[in-house]
Amino acid sequence: VQLQASGGGLVQAGGSLRLSCAASGTIFSINGMGWYRQAPGKERELVAMFTSGGSAVYADTVKGRFTISRDNAKNTVYLQMNGLKPEDTAVYYCKMKITTEKWGRMDDYWGQGTQVTVSS
Repeated sequence: VQLQASGGGLVQAGGSLRLSCAASGTIFSINGMGWYRQAPGKERELVAMFTSGGSAVYADTVKGRFTISRDNAKNTVYLQMNGLKPEDTAVYYCKMKITTEKWGRMDDYWGQGTQVTVSS
Protein backbone atom coordinates (compact mmCIF):
# COMPACT_ATOMS: atom_id res chain seq x y z
CA VAL A 1 0.00 0.00 0.00
CA GLN A 2 1.22 3.47 -0.87
CA LEU A 3 -0.17 6.89 -0.10
CA GLN A 4 0.66 9.66 -2.54
CA ALA A 5 0.11 13.20 -1.33
CA SER A 6 0.10 16.24 -3.58
CA GLY A 7 -1.06 19.83 -3.79
CA GLY A 8 1.37 21.67 -1.57
CA GLY A 9 3.16 24.81 -2.59
CA LEU A 10 3.94 28.43 -1.85
CA VAL A 11 1.03 30.80 -1.31
CA GLN A 12 0.53 34.25 0.12
CA ALA A 13 -1.31 34.79 3.37
CA GLY A 14 -5.04 34.66 2.78
CA GLY A 15 -4.68 32.29 -0.13
CA SER A 16 -5.92 28.76 -0.66
CA LEU A 17 -4.52 25.34 -1.44
CA ARG A 18 -6.09 21.92 -1.87
CA LEU A 19 -4.18 18.86 -0.80
CA SER A 20 -4.94 15.38 -2.10
CA CYS A 21 -3.85 11.98 -0.88
CA ALA A 22 -4.59 8.81 -2.81
CA ALA A 23 -4.04 5.28 -1.56
CA SER A 24 -3.05 2.51 -3.95
CA GLY A 25 -2.18 -1.15 -3.71
CA THR A 26 -3.99 -4.08 -2.13
CA ILE A 27 -6.75 -2.49 -0.05
CA PHE A 28 -9.65 -4.32 1.56
CA SER A 29 -10.98 -1.41 3.59
CA ILE A 30 -10.04 2.05 4.80
CA ASN A 31 -11.24 2.81 8.29
CA GLY A 32 -9.82 6.22 8.93
CA MET A 33 -8.41 9.16 7.02
CA GLY A 34 -6.71 12.25 8.28
CA TRP A 35 -4.21 15.03 7.78
CA TYR A 36 -1.35 15.96 10.08
CA ARG A 37 1.35 18.59 9.86
CA GLN A 38 4.79 19.19 11.23
CA ALA A 39 6.44 22.57 11.36
CA PRO A 40 10.21 22.95 11.82
CA GLY A 41 11.21 22.27 15.41
CA LYS A 42 7.72 21.15 16.38
CA GLU A 43 6.00 17.83 16.86
CA ARG A 44 3.61 16.42 14.31
CA GLU A 45 0.05 17.48 15.06
CA LEU A 46 -3.42 16.55 13.91
CA VAL A 47 -5.02 18.97 11.47
CA ALA A 48 -8.23 17.19 10.53
CA MET A 49 -9.57 13.68 10.39
CA PHE A 50 -12.63 11.54 9.95
CA THR A 51 -13.63 9.57 13.01
CA SER A 52 -14.65 5.92 12.82
CA GLY A 53 -18.22 7.17 12.79
CA GLY A 54 -17.56 9.32 9.77
CA SER A 55 -17.59 12.71 11.47
CA ALA A 56 -14.96 15.29 10.66
CA VAL A 57 -12.92 16.77 13.49
CA TYR A 58 -10.52 19.69 13.26
CA ALA A 59 -7.74 21.23 15.26
CA ASP A 60 -8.93 24.48 16.86
CA THR A 61 -6.31 26.40 14.89
CA VAL A 62 -7.87 25.48 11.54
CA LYS A 63 -11.58 25.36 12.33
CA GLY A 64 -13.60 27.43 9.92
CA ARG A 65 -10.72 27.66 7.43
CA PHE A 66 -9.92 24.06 6.47
CA THR A 67 -12.28 21.38 5.19
CA ILE A 68 -11.54 17.68 4.98
CA SER A 69 -13.39 15.57 2.44
CA ARG A 70 -13.02 12.18 0.80
CA ASP A 71 -13.87 10.12 -2.23
CA ASN A 72 -14.22 6.53 -1.08
CA ALA A 73 -14.41 5.21 -4.63
CA LYS A 74 -10.99 6.69 -5.32
CA ASN A 75 -9.47 5.91 -1.90
CA THR A 76 -8.64 9.59 -1.69
CA VAL A 77 -8.81 12.20 1.04
CA TYR A 78 -8.63 15.95 0.45
CA LEU A 79 -7.86 18.99 2.53
CA GLN A 80 -9.17 22.32 1.31
CA MET A 81 -7.26 25.09 3.03
CA ASN A 82 -8.61 28.63 2.84
CA GLY A 83 -7.51 31.75 4.62
CA LEU A 84 -3.99 30.43 4.99
CA LYS A 85 -1.73 32.04 7.55
CA PRO A 86 2.07 32.01 7.90
CA GLU A 87 1.68 29.78 10.95
CA ASP A 88 0.13 27.11 8.71
CA THR A 89 3.55 26.63 7.13
CA ALA A 90 4.53 22.98 7.61
CA VAL A 91 4.95 19.65 5.92
CA TYR A 92 1.50 18.09 5.65
CA TYR A 93 1.09 14.33 5.92
CA CYS A 94 -1.91 12.17 5.23
CA LYS A 95 -2.63 9.05 7.21
CA MET A 96 -5.05 6.21 6.59
CA LYS A 97 -5.99 3.18 8.64
CA ILE A 98 -6.06 0.36 6.10
CA THR A 99 -6.86 -3.33 6.16
CA THR A 100 -5.34 -5.25 3.27
CA GLU A 101 -7.33 -8.47 3.58
CA LYS A 102 -10.71 -9.50 4.93
CA TRP A 103 -9.56 -10.80 8.30
CA GLY A 104 -6.34 -8.84 8.41
CA ARG A 105 -5.28 -6.28 10.98
CA MET A 106 -5.68 -2.55 10.53
CA ASP A 107 -2.41 -0.69 10.05
CA ASP A 108 -1.52 2.98 9.81
CA TYR A 109 -0.09 4.17 6.51
CA TRP A 110 1.46 7.58 5.95
CA GLY A 111 1.96 9.65 2.85
CA GLN A 112 5.35 11.10 2.03
CA GLY A 113 4.45 14.64 3.05
CA THR A 114 3.86 17.75 0.99
CA GLN A 115 5.32 21.15 1.85
CA VAL A 116 2.97 24.08 2.42
CA THR A 117 4.60 27.48 2.75
CA VAL A 118 2.57 30.60 3.48
CA SER A 119 4.29 33.94 3.03
CA SER A 120 3.24 37.06 4.91
